[in-house]
Amino acid sequence: MEISKESIVEITEGSTRLLVPSKSITDIVPPKKPAFFNPKAALTRDFSIIAYAAFLKNFEGTFRFLESLAGVGARGIRVGNELNVQDIVINDLNPSALNIAKESARLNNITNIEFSKEEACRFLSNHAKTGSRGAIVDIDPFGPPAQFFDCGIRATMHGGMLSSTATDLQVLNGLFNGACKRRYGGVPIKTKYGNEIAIRLILGCLRSVAARLGVTVTPVFVESNMHYYRTYVTIKSKTDVGENLGYIIHCQACSHRKVTLTIESKCHLCKHNTDIAGPLWIGKIFEKKFVQEMSTAISDLKTDSLCQKIIDKCVMEADMSPTYFTLDEIASRMKISPPSLKDTLSYIQGHGFLASPTSLDPTGFRTDARIDQIKDIFSRVK
Repeated sequence: MEISKESIVEITEGSTRLLVPSKSITDIVPPKKPAFFNPKAALTRDFSIIAYAAFLKNFEGTFRFLESLAGVGARGIRVGNELNVQDIVINDLNPSALNIAKESARLNNITNIEFSKEEACRFLSNHAKTGSRGAIVDIDPFGPPAQFFDCGIRATMHGGMLSSTATDLQVLNGLFNGACKRRYGGVPIKTKYGNEIAIRLILGCLRSVAARLGVTVTPVFVESNMHYYRTYVTIKSKTDVGENLGYIIHCQACSHRKVTLTIESKCHLCKHNTDIAGPLWIGKIFEKKFVQEMSTAISDLKTDSLCQKIIDKCVMEADMSPTYFTLDEIASRMKISPPSLKDTLSYIQGHGFLASPTSLDPTGFRTDARIDQIKDIFSRVK
């Protein structure tokens, strides 16, 4: 497709100059032609740069970045301009998008970059051999990423990182359980913490594919937004023998929840029938040392100030129990006005339980206290 100069504008994201279709800035819904660019995804690209910078600190070897579904290459161009990498390969089937990406690379004087026009899985498969794999592999599709997990894992080197985005939120949040089971191997349930269940379904699918290939995936960072979920895992060429796939048992009657390796049909507290999510990932979704490295890396980067606030919460919740509560959930159960998050954490900690905010919900908190214990604590608050 011929692209006129009038249809392209220059923006700055992070410390990088990017050329993007003008209608992607002016239209409410960014068009796919001549090339797709979502300006609202700037925050998630900021998080990518921070995560990749943290990963680079402890990485030894040639850093190759593979972007399989690049669009206009915003993430890859930023990697080339803002991080110290040796080799970048940007891939997209849309030649117009690649042409725009090439001009952005020239604009930022990036020379260690290649461009590829392949179907995403073919591109990743072409990089599945030793010496060609990526230190970081990025998968950012329209819709579900699961179809790319096999080839994405194969294209990631031992010790490397695989990052992926899911935008099929209706499927992951419980509107189409049949489709979710087909895509991710498990089913969600509708809860206040549905985004965490969705993320754990994605990670569970990744873990199942990795186990079939004889490799281990370890989640180090996850991100939730109203438009997408994003996961970051490291890849190791060794068999995963951990018991990290299981179920979340949730009681709609009393809001008790439990993470378990086996299905339980009755609530431990009130004996009502339970809803069951899974199979899904039941291990940690943040690696504390890694998110601490992310917090340190921010000072050398130009990113949205919101990133630091979110990462600070990630550090606090990294070692906490799976699933979180929300202030509205507690208030509704007790028929009281929602307390402040600060007071909630103080009350719970003051009674000998662990408690922290969560990055997945601005009114959410994690604790090792059960719902009945939380209600008992708040019933004593004057």
